[in-house]
Amino acid sequence: MEEQLEQVISMPRIGDAAPAFKAVTTQGDINFPADYKDSWVILFSHPADFTPVCTSEFMTFATMEEKFNKANCKLVGLSIDGLYSHIAWLRTIKEKIEYKGMKNVEVNFPLIEDITMEVAKKYGMIQPNEDSTKAVRAVFFIDPKGIIRTIIYYPLSLGRNFDELYRVIIALQAADEFGVATPADWYPGDDVIIGPAGSCGSAKDRMEDGDIDCKDWFFCTKKLDKDTVMDRVLKK
Repeated sequence: MEEQLEQVISMPRIGDAAPAFKAVTTQGDINFPADYKDSWVILFSHPADFTPVCTSEFMTFATMEEKFNKANCKLVGLSIDGLYSHIAWLRTIKEKIEYKGMKNVEVNFPLIEDITMEVAKKYGMIQPNEDSTKAVRAVFFIDPKGIIRTIIYYPLSLGRNFDELYRVIIALQAADEFGVATPADWYPGDDVIIGPAGSCGSAKDRMEDGDIDCKDWFFCTKKLDKDTVMDRVLKK
């Protein structure tokens, strides 16, 4: 019996170049990621238009869009629905839906039409054991060089935490700008992590540095105030 082989496309990984594509969106055609080469991007998928969890997410993202833009981060959404479904859904959100005090919400960031699932498959957004015809709630953080820096996946039933998505975009930029790492539950203003010393001599120097707080040679932190972080990130 002749077997039909299904094409397997591996999910891109952190550090990979973001897979390129051209697509039709609610804001016109885009060439991704080339059109966003000077910005960070959050590329995210949702299971379907006219669904309640997705509606709550889009309203939240739309109300936070200016905040992300100030951090040099653009938003790009995707589902496997068609363009006219997208347009009708976003119009319904603006005209009829009120949630957590949000109403008359207009979604201005692009929402990709992906009825062929071409883009969703490139990014591993279709996970058959969850659903073979809907994208899961994937989030890709892509830097201005087009490199994937963080990936977060949620199942269909779990709405995303948008404060966490904003925290991630600030933390990634802070780590790049100041050459540091961010510890568990870090928020701007918290101490940051200094990378491990590469030699005995540098370890000794760090232990004696008054600006660095070392609990041991491998665990050193320093203060980085919130204004310094946000001024650097928001003025880029």
